[in-house]
Amino acid sequence: MNRLRVRQALEATAPVENIVVKGWVRTKRENKGFAFIELNDGSCLMNIQVIADEGIPGWDAIDKVTTGASIAVEGSLVESPGKGQKWEVRAAGIKVVGEADPETFPLQKKRHSDEFLRSIAHLRPRTNKFGAIFRIRSEASYAIHKFFHDNGFAYVHSPIITGSDCEGAGEMFRVTTLDPASTEAKAPENDFFGQEAALTVSGQLTAEIFATSLGDVYTFGPTFRAENSNTPRHAAEFWMVEPEMAFADLSDDMDLGEAFIKSVVGHLRKHCAEDLELFAKWVDKGLTETLDSIENNEFVRLPYTEAIEILKKNAKTKKGKSRFEYPVEWGVDLQTEHERFLTDEHFKRPVIVYDYPKDIKAFYMRMNDDGKTVAAMDILVPRVGELIGGSQREERLDVLKKRIEELGLTEEDYWWYMDLRRFGSVPHAGFGMGFERLLMMVTGVSNIRDVIPCPRTPKHLEF
Repeated sequence: MNRLRVRQALEATAPVENIVVKGWVRTKRENKGFAFIELNDGSCLMNIQVIADEGIPGWDAIDKVTTGASIAVEGSLVESPGKGQKWEVRAAGIKVVGEADPETFPLQKKRHSDEFLRSIAHLRPRTNKFGAIFRIRSEASYAIHKFFHDNGFAYVHSPIITGSDCEGAGEMFRVTTLDPASTEAKAPENDFFGQEAALTVSGQLTAEIFATSLGDVYTFGPTFRAENSNTPRHAAEFWMVEPEMAFADLSDDMDLGEAFIKSVVGHLRKHCAEDLELFAKWVDKGLTETLDSIENNEFVRLPYTEAIEILKKNAKTKKGKSRFEYPVEWGVDLQTEHERFLTDEHFKRPVIVYDYPKDIKAFYMRMNDDGKTVAAMDILVPRVGELIGGSQREERLDVLKKRIEELGLTEEDYWWYMDLRRFGSVPHAGFGMGFERLLMMVTGVSNIRDVIPCPRTPKHLEF
């Protein structure tokens, strides 16, 4: 028997004898003497229709072929006389692999809310929407690795447990083997690593180590932030893509970020067209326009100071009302409403804002000659806002020392980071992109919980 996935069957170019298809029943309709079964195995959005005649092996269990049950069908792939599908399976035998009680199976042939589906995250990938999301997530992962591989980057596995706070925000999950109630817990030297340890918030510092040895590298893995936020854009566990280039400056970083986004979007539009069409039809009517804007336009490059001037000039609507909830002044970080005004209304395409005030950026970003700004950049995309944040790193030892001191960090904690500036320092640059933010952009999904298999948020650790 030739095992066919549903996608393979639907894309066949000729009838096929002696096949087996396996999957989960979406619907079943019984008529006198035969039954229509809609079968899906997760390989694609479409179901394949199975025609089962009374009397074939396994027909005596047809009552157990209910929505949600898993079955194996032996038979032939034949041309379908009905509309809407080219092929169907003419069953020669059916086997019920796993039953699903129709009284308690929670997924029925109706539209369920995202909130309800989050409560059954173990079953939601069987729905059209979430099956599509996680196929896109899989293909996007491949597209990311392919882009960097094709451009000569080495893949680095950064550690998940760290003693360094890359972002300086202090919102890190502590990792310990000690009983928190014990007196031992007050002395980090008694812990497993002999010092305080936490889950990493970024793979960047590791990427810098390898960029100054291997050249162009990237990390792609889970990161963690203990931020008590329940917004649709934040999760405690998420994945980050973080490339780092040696002998590179901020301009190189912006070039890489733009090429990267366009490449991944183009790949997904080619290889996930059917799944993306679902989101363009049912989730975000403007999705196709957004993806066109990203893939086919040159990104605007805009200094932060000019961005602030544009926002201040447009702070009022034509009717004199305040356009923005958050006021705009030089020195403030841009809010999503500011970012979306620049991309959606003013330029109507992606925008790269660069040269931010030093006081709102991390210690490792390279100081510009004006002493007020750093060589940092954010890539903003329509309908989403910030997708990528990056910078040229500070490669000058004396300037980095001063910056660490200014921010109240401990130089001894970064002795190895300083060594990279002592021994063969080179200009280098990189960026970070939240993988889930990319998935939200390409699908139009508005809640990060819906693009992560098992979301981790405050007070929620199920599945």
